[in-house]
Amino acid sequence: MPHHTELIAALAVGLTLAFFGGLLATRLRLPPLVGYLLAGVAVGPFTPGFVADSRIAAQLSEIGVILLMFGVGLHFSFGDLLAVRRIAVPGALLRMLAVTLLGIGMTQLWGWSVGEGLIFGLALAVASTVVLLRALEERGTLNTEKGKIAVGWLIVEDLVMVLALVLLPAFAPLLTGQTEGGLNVGTLLTTLALTVGKVVVFVALMMVGGRRVIPWVLARVARLGSRELFTLAVLGTALGIAYGAGILFDVSFALGAFFAGVVVSESKFSQQAAEDALPFQDAFAVLFFVSVGMLFDPSILLSAPLLVLATALLIMLGKALLTFVLVLWRGYPVGTALAVGVSLAQIGEFSFILATLGRDLNLLSAQGQNLILAGAIISISLNPFLFRLIEPLQRALGGRGKAVTSAAVPEQTPTVLRDHAVLVGYGRVGRLVGEALTAQGQPFVVVEQDDALADDLRTQGHQVILGDAARTQVLRQAGLPEAALVVIAVPDAIQAQLMTEHVRRVNPGVPLIARAHDEHTQLALQELGATEVLFAEQELGQAIGVQAVEMMAARS
Repeated sequence: MPHHTELIAALAVGLTLAFFGGLLATRLRLPPLVGYLLAGVAVGPFTPGFVADSRIAAQLSEIGVILLMFGVGLHFSFGDLLAVRRIAVPGALLRMLAVTLLGIGMTQLWGWSVGEGLIFGLALAVASTVVLLRALEERGTLNTEKGKIAVGWLIVEDLVMVLALVLLPAFAPLLTGQTEGGLNVGTLLTTLALTVGKVVVFVALMMVGGRRVIPWVLARVARLGSRELFTLAVLGTALGIAYGAGILFDVSFALGAFFAGVVVSESKFSQQAAEDALPFQDAFAVLFFVSVGMLFDPSILLSAPLLVLATALLIMLGKALLTFVLVLWRGYPVGTALAVGVSLAQIGEFSFILATLGRDLNLLSAQGQNLILAGAIISISLNPFLFRLIEPLQRALGGRGKAVTSAAVPEQTPTVLRDHAVLVGYGRVGRLVGEALTAQGQPFVVVEQDDALADDLRTQGHQVILGDAARTQVLRQAGLPEAALVVIAVPDAIQAQLMTEHVRRVNPGVPLIARAHDEHTQLALQELGATEVLFAEQELGQAIGVQAVEMMAARS
């Protein structure tokens, strides 16, 4: 290999294998995250074949952590947290405490130290932001009551983990038993005070000065009209603040990036910032999960299968049961308790960050890190299947969950319409289609993922199925087998193609109209069986052409 190509090799091999791993996982109806982790295992030092440079992979993963936490900060909402604070705050804190204590108790039986057990238990106590949000979005429940509770719960867990990452280095000597001559309380308190003081100063600077300066800078850059400069401003803010926080305040890159996101979210251009950062965030987040997979030694599945099983059961069964009991305790129905419990029955990025920090501080052994990684891979892989158990369990427990929200009944009740139109998506385009169908007295059912919009449509007298039209069950609830027409009005090209594919599986002969923003998507939809694909710019150009010809003819 030529000199100085380690970075190119890490990027090329990592992203290529992640693509094939994610593609395979998607085909097997697993989260793509599983494929990314397994891609990392494939190029790690514990499997034969190509071995990526772990040093470079670690630095790339740091960028992934920064952009992940920047995204978390961008979407952080005190309003959402306050709306569900009565369940999210006590529930998250009590469950984290219980899982951490269970983790310590398990590891004591295995002969581990209390410090290692603390890291292990705490790593298992926090759920994955990426997995949770994507699971809720796929099922159209992100904006429902149960979705808001799960997200609020996750925000509390994330804040606790951010605090833990900051305080852990200060407590490391105590936890490892490396305090010479016994415990020096004064030294510990001084170290703790300095650590907390630096964090307080950094947070104060960000929340007072940063909230004024950074939105002002983004507004000035936006006025220049250069998308390129605005993207650079967003990335520079995320990486610059994270790096500065680490160098100047000894604060973790993760914490610095999180508060950078919180500050940028104050800007009226926060949505644009999120959209511009998303491609970079996705790419480097993939590399983060690949680098995490490189740390996993698959031999632990053979050397300690019972420990792996115990870890997986604590994550999936223990956390789900604890959440279920806590949500019921706060007076919510069975359906909500089951949904929130399953949503949070996995671990992810914060667990990996904590495990890596634990290894760096000599608080966690290689076996402990491998158990956390094994638990993550297993829980993320099986989480979609746990969602399928919600309805049977709800019925088995007496069906009390049917009163979860006003949206629960329409979700479970299929339409009784026949020879109707199925309208997927009720945005700007879908609304115009719906108005046209209503004007002609044609019956139609809307399939929509936005819970608030679905409620509004129901109050207007429309029939709505809440969910993702790329799921066969949702399409059947919308009466697709008996439909006379399907209109896919969603703007996302990938979603439209998945929906078209599923429509053709359920009803191969139904006429299908879809929209596209480019010729490639138009051709792809036609190949998948769409009857008519309207290319927005093409239709607009033809309409303007007709108007131009008519105006010119009127002048002559």
